[in-house]
Amino acid sequence: MADQHPIEGLMATAMESIRDMVDVNTIVGDAVQAPDGTVIIPISKVAFGFAAGGGEFNSCCASGDRREEDDESKGKFPFAGGSGGGVSINPVAFMVVGQDQIKLLPVNINSSLDRILDVMPELMRKASDGIKKKVTVRKERKQGDKAEDCEQEKEGD
Repeated sequence: MADQHPIEGLMATAMESIRDMVDVNTIVGDAVQAPDGTVIIPISKVAFGFAAGGGEFNSCCASGDRREEDDESKGKFPFAGGSGGGVSINPVAFMVVGQDQIKLLPVNINSSLDRILDVMPELMRKASDGIKKKVTVRKERKQGDKAEDCEQEKEGD
């Protein structure tokens, strides 16, 4: 540890701070329950970034300070550095769970693909119901036609 360069210490401190901030609850927020039993879960987009830098410098104008000369003779120069970081959190959607269904409601309502994907299960259900009704009506018509044919044959006898 004694041979560690000061920039390594700066970077380690910055990374530890970011690690402390990273949590699954930052991306998928805490669930909120509505009075009707529906559960709403916020979902966010999170971006982290950091930078660290520094440098060693020597004194071009020695003032006669003995410590600087000792450092230079050993190959060590004074170090100057810094680090910084940032976090960006943007809400993306809300997941709504309840009433025997799950819906994803995007924050950006203009997102056509998200809207299509959200409406697709309902459209599929309606199409399936419509096809079942049509098949049922056709079967009833065929059975009705056969019954009429049988009645006409009986009347003709």
